[in-house]
Amino acid sequence: MASNNEKLIAYAITIVMLLIGVVGYTAFCEKVPDTPYRILFQSMAGKVQFDHMEHVKGYGLACNDCHHNLSEGETDPDSCGSCHLPDADDPIKRSDAFHKQCIGCHEGGGPTQCNGCHLL
Repeated sequence: MASNNEKLIAYAITIVMLLIGVVGYTAFCEKVPDTPYRILFQSMAGKVQFDHMEHVKGYGLACNDCHHNLSEGETDPDSCGSCHLPDADDPIKRSDAFHKQCIGCHEGGGPTQCNGCHLL
């Protein structure tokens, strides 16, 4: 059976290790990027994982290539769903806007079949 001193030492070590972990996690966390790396869209046809960073850096797209209502100098665009509502007739509903934008661009070299983007 462990003596009280051994228990006290074990508790002290546990508390110190916990504090080191908490401080290390909070003090040295990675900066949140200005642009997202990936975005997951929910849809009836299956989730779509959009690699935002690949489209921006890998293909050299500018913000206003996709975010078409971006004002000059604006760096924080509204979400697509703020204008393109899922059940709207006008303006274009969100799924139709995505299909027009994405498939139109992908015809030049990217997946155009449903299962190329929609993961079941």
